[in-house]
Amino acid sequence: MISVGFLRNKYSRYPYLGSGDAHRLLEDSMNNHTAKRKHNIETIMEPHNMPPAFTWNDVQALKALTLCQTLPNVNTICVTGGAGFIGSWFLRNMTLAYTNYHFVCFDIFDVCSSPNNLRILEQTPNFSIFRGDIRNAEAVRQCFSQHSVDAIVHFAAQSHVDLSFDGANAFCETNVTGTVILLEAAREYGISRFIHVSTDEVYGEVLPGGSDYDETAPLHPTNPYSGSKAAAEMMVCAFSKSFGIPAIIVRSNNVYGPNQFPEKLIPKLITLVLRGEKVPLYGDGSYVRRYVYAGDIVDAFNIIFHEGEVGQTYNIGSYDEVSNIEIVKKIVRAVDIADNYQTPTVAEVDLAQWVRWTPNRPFMDRRYGVDFSKLRALGWSPKTSFEDGLRQTIDWYRQFGEEWWGDISVNLGAGKFKP
Repeated sequence: MISVGFLRNKYSRYPYLGSGDAHRLLEDSMNNHTAKRKHNIETIMEPHNMPPAFTWNDVQALKALTLCQTLPNVNTICVTGGAGFIGSWFLRNMTLAYTNYHFVCFDIFDVCSSPNNLRILEQTPNFSIFRGDIRNAEAVRQCFSQHSVDAIVHFAAQSHVDLSFDGANAFCETNVTGTVILLEAAREYGISRFIHVSTDEVYGEVLPGGSDYDETAPLHPTNPYSGSKAAAEMMVCAFSKSFGIPAIIVRSNNVYGPNQFPEKLIPKLITLVLRGEKVPLYGDGSYVRRYVYAGDIVDAFNIIFHEGEVGQTYNIGSYDEVSNIEIVKKIVRAVDIADNYQTPTVAEVDLAQWVRWTPNRPFMDRRYGVDFSKLRALGWSPKTSFEDGLRQTIDWYRQFGEEWWGDISVNLGAGKFKP
């Protein structure tokens, strides 16, 4: 494996879309969303809205992408959820790095996706978009047939835990049924590699004094989201055993970075602090998570795709363990420094000024932790510290966050749960 620095080529300048495919994709998908989770047609950023200095390498390139030996039996890779947060990071980097593969973004283009996430790839010859729903077997088969798909990286999922408590059925339809439909198509079309993206939440919380979970630990999901992801994993295992689907399961810590839809914790907090508004926090804010920067996780998926062993499971982890309340303090301090205001230490941040305490979820795991030594043995480790990644993320939301998706105010509150 060769370590490659910044990927600089003729596509590194971010191309603009006018009223072309991205607009049509958005118009086609408008009827599929509720009023709360609807795109505004104006969220396709026009040239006059995008600063001329904005380039891919300036704000979002990996520090180093590991260039692996390509797989001889793979030509076309279908990336489900490719217009979303992690999927678009994967596509942007992999499409530019591996020009001998053809990449197909399969996405429904719902509220968490954006054509803006993929505009750098508009003119690349080894990239296509297929708008479809993984719950629609006909659409999946049409995509596989039209593009001669022979590998799948399956990111598409309902993933916002808050919404799962009162919408478990929708999570099962997408995360379980959608995965089964993909597995059936993989069986029918003879897919040579199926990367199933799961979550560290399937393990449940790490109890005080407990060790990090390795890939052999039993699954103990504690909310409808993680339950649906665990169920999807079981189907992947079943299809692998019954039909020989060449699957690899991946479980990751929390991921953060530019382009993440602001219903998730870090981009939500950043957006509200940049607005000068209070942020909602559950409980006492002491809940702890580990975070992997988006650029680092792309390289992890890259290595797993090329070097991982079929039939295995890999954890993607981090050493950056931070409580929710500490994240608020770090964001406030970082924004204050950038704005040349008085710069309190993290310990001196006035929580009364910035935090709005809210009722907790029906259940919330205190802490997650995974042992990722198995992936380290393949040569991967996180390169971006939480401090550096958070700074880059804040800079991106300051420049683009309020324009990228249109009006996102309705997504910035705390979850509301039935009694």
